[in-house]
Amino acid sequence: MGKNLVIVESPAKAKTINKYLGNDYDVVASYGHVRDLVPKEGAVDTENFDMKYETIKNSKKHIDAIIKAAKNSDAILLATDPDREGEAISWHIYTLLKDKKLTRDKKIKRIVFHEITKSAIQKALSQPRDLLDELINAQQARRALDYLVGFNISPLLWKKIKRGLSAGRVQSPALRLIVERENEIEAFKPREYWSVDALGEKAGKAFTSKLIRFNNEKVTQFYIENAERAEDVTRQIKNDADGHLTVASITKKERKRRPYPPFITSTLQQDASRKLGFSAQKTMRIAQQLYEGVDIGGGEVGLITYMRTDSVNMAGEAVSEIRDYIAGHFSTALPAKANFYATKSKNAQEAHEAIRPTSAQRTPEAIKKALNTDQYKLYKLIWNRAIASQMTPAVMDTVTVDFSAGDGHLFRATGATIKDPGFLAVYHIGTDEDSEQDDEKMLPPFEKGERLPLNEIKTEQHFTKPPPRYTEASLIKTLEEYGIGRPSTYASIISTLLQREYVTLESRRFKPTDMGKIVNKFLTRFFDTYVDYAFTAQMEDKLDAIARGEEEWKPLMKSFWSRFKHTVDETEKVPRSEINESRVLGTDPKSGKPVSVRMGRYGAMAQIGEADDEEKPRFASLRPDQTLDGITLEEALKLFELPRELGTDKDGNVITANVGRYGPYVRVGNNFVSIKGEDPHTITLERALERIAENEEQKNNRIIREFDDGVQILRGPYGPYITNGKKNARVPKGTEPDSIDHALALELLEKAPEKKGRGRRKSKK
Repeated sequence: MGKNLVIVESPAKAKTINKYLGNDYDVVASYGHVRDLVPKEGAVDTENFDMKYETIKNSKKHIDAIIKAAKNSDAILLATDPDREGEAISWHIYTLLKDKKLTRDKKIKRIVFHEITKSAIQKALSQPRDLLDELINAQQARRALDYLVGFNISPLLWKKIKRGLSAGRVQSPALRLIVERENEIEAFKPREYWSVDALGEKAGKAFTSKLIRFNNEKVTQFYIENAERAEDVTRQIKNDADGHLTVASITKKERKRRPYPPFITSTLQQDASRKLGFSAQKTMRIAQQLYEGVDIGGGEVGLITYMRTDSVNMAGEAVSEIRDYIAGHFSTALPAKANFYATKSKNAQEAHEAIRPTSAQRTPEAIKKALNTDQYKLYKLIWNRAIASQMTPAVMDTVTVDFSAGDGHLFRATGATIKDPGFLAVYHIGTDEDSEQDDEKMLPPFEKGERLPLNEIKTEQHFTKPPPRYTEASLIKTLEEYGIGRPSTYASIISTLLQREYVTLESRRFKPTDMGKIVNKFLTRFFDTYVDYAFTAQMEDKLDAIARGEEEWKPLMKSFWSRFKHTVDETEKVPRSEINESRVLGTDPKSGKPVSVRMGRYGAMAQIGEADDEEKPRFASLRPDQTLDGITLEEALKLFELPRELGTDKDGNVITANVGRYGPYVRVGNNFVSIKGEDPHTITLERALERIAENEEQKNNRIIREFDDGVQILRGPYGPYITNGKKNARVPKGTEPDSIDHALALELLEKAPEKKGRGRRKSKK
């Protein structure tokens, strides 16, 4: 009798699950996706919306292992991740097995679990189901949309702007957010204002209060707009106050701060960014490790529930265990009833859970030694948030004291003390600006009517600030608020924008590059509907409706395609000259011709002259640290000092430095050597010769071929040779190095003498 075959996505997950199953089960991994759309035109048939898939090249050996195991199994359980992407992977595996005629006489079912624990696996095995067409179709629709947008807009970007560019359906609105914020910052005009504070003292304890009324008028932000006005206000208050503050009123209030719900994907990514400095991609990678299983003694165990979720729901057993833990360790912070949190996402299912530890008793400190530093930090964050979500609110005692300083002038001081820490004993709330919320300072006790010495009146100049650039945390929060993307896509949206070099990270904040701005300008001009926030959110809602079985996917695709194709065709007709706008910097003092900058086919460039001049314009590439918006006339003119002659080599060949389409380089005759990281305007002859020598050495010692056992064929300074680290053997004269197979390489090494010296060169992989 054959075994039951369980198919999961990752080998780590397979290893953990295998521990919980008996000898009647085999667990194999697909290593992620096994099929994808063919990477060419026609992958999506836009008449009938049939999808043309092919096996992913690197997946073949994993598929072969699955097929081999399936042949020897009586039942097959598809146990990929519990979301629509996981459902689609299971469907692709099922289709491949069906093509091999392995589904006829075998029971094939789908099982799902949201944590990798023994009880969760056993429960999943007892509740097998069929594949859900709704989830599969939703994933197919998403993949088709992404393909159609990318495969049609990207070639337009190549033709109209620069080769190698691409655009994505969800990444483009995210880029728009970043560029529009940058435009706000650039257009911002700071406005001056002044604050006036009174510094007092009681029983040796200093306190500060802020001016809120002057001459019985309310002091608004711009009430005092310059130094002269600040001096006048200060002078009058000093005269009227006569060196004293009088307590005019005291207001005391009790304020409660409720705990936050346990993490969902977006809030985990935001908090890990604020508190740990993790990128969204890093957060998801570490969370995946914690979910799939870590050996904490006695084998691997899943430490957290599934990390891609919209739901703040927690299983009843988990809530009970958390409340038991709180009762034993923070008894005064245990509420009478469990805290309940409503899930905002329409698509989140009750079966799905928030991100929580699989056991509240498994404290971060208890398993710290089994985790690496990053795993420990993230697990602690998740554990703390889940525990805190079931604790009592924090209770704050707040006090507001108003002081009169002569007739018609009023200052205000506020303070707070923590009366009952509640959930704050476990979890501190972070803000969008990457800092902890500071509670107001404690104030000394005051009595109404008492007079206190006024030590000083302090004035301070301020300027309004532009809106801040997005951090990963604030961008994810904004994407979520707009309904752009879903939990599984936030990390890939951000990493794609960075990989395409449409944005950079400066001090952990996103700044659009010149190329990012130009691509966004192109998309918002010609594809405004498709980078519109509301349209993108509506499309996500429709995909969710397909996943819920409320809409059919092919009518949605047909409706989208008919309008989108018309937009593509119309944009195709627009001449390139109408799209690449230039920025005029001034006039070249030597020629009297205009100097401008624009984006060319090979990147940002400066230009002297115009296309219709009798003499052809001169061009120079901008340096990596220069931008189209920021470069000055003086900086642009300096670019035309290249190519720059440095001197000659020992053979008398002239060496010049320049910048080309692939970056800075030096030239010796017809030999071009990259000097990436160097400045062609300042590089010395000596440094250029060093880089030329380094390049020659790399060429002479490059790897021609490498075999699995580490045997290599290298090109050395005296010709090609074979090495295994202990011996070197020359490639026989007249033999092409590429033609040498493994057997011949071993035969030649066998005959070679033992190698003397430092050992073989390590390969660069």
